[in-house]
Amino acid sequence: QVQLVESGGGLVQAGGSLKLSCAASGTIFSILTMRWYRQTPGKQRELVAEVGSRGSTTYADSAKGRFTISRDNVKNTVYLQMNSLKPEDTAVYYCSSDIQPGPSGTALKEYWGQGTQVTVSL
Repeated sequence: QVQLVESGGGLVQAGGSLKLSCAASGTIFSILTMRWYRQTPGKQRELVAEVGSRGSTTYADSAKGRFTISRDNVKNTVYLQMNSLKPEDTAVYYCSSDIQPGPSGTALKEYWGQGTQVTVSL
């Protein structure tokens, strides 16, 4: 069984920083793309950033220049460093990862964390 557990959310003033972490555990043979999404009430979940298995990264326009995604393949953990936070960054942030939970031939599956709240105040 694979689990993703997020941490690092909280309340911060505008202009401040937070670093989110998401650790994958369980039976894991490989992890490909790791992602961070966010969602606010009444809106669709938005892809914020993703990082490939070799470190290539992609960012939403809203995150470029302020957020940095990274991963530690030894710890099976993805991070999201968020700087210069704005009130419009307030959301529940979710991580997801494409994980192979078994030996060669086992299908990849996307696993999700439970979400962590980020609130940015004026």
